[in-house]
Amino acid sequence: MTEYQKPSDIATVPTLLALAAPEAQAFLAFNQAADREDGAIPRKYRELIALGVALAAPCAYCIDVHTGRARALGVTKEELAEAAFVASAVRAGAVLAHSLMALRLFEAEPKSG
Repeated sequence: MTEYQKPSDIATVPTLLALAAPEAQAFLAFNQAADREDGAIPRKYRELIALGVALAAPCAYCIDVHTGRARALGVTKEELAEAAFVASAVRAGAVLAHSLMALRLFEAEPKSG
């Protein structure tokens, strides 16, 4: 069976960035702005937000990075657990919201095609 994610894959980031340099530079600048120290949202909360998104995405690399950063900023296991449940609830709510669209599309006239 093929392994779809390997920790060693992260080593290929420089190759990916070089293959699309303008887009990579823009992404890195955006990422750095979102990760800034001087925002209205304190660093600890930024990491809890990032971890919640990583869990909902789901992105194993992001979960790894943001869990470590959150721990380093003093996030407790209880805060991590609450953030996980908040992310779970939002993700479940999004599924519910999309199901409303699916119901509407199901009830619509069939498209000829």
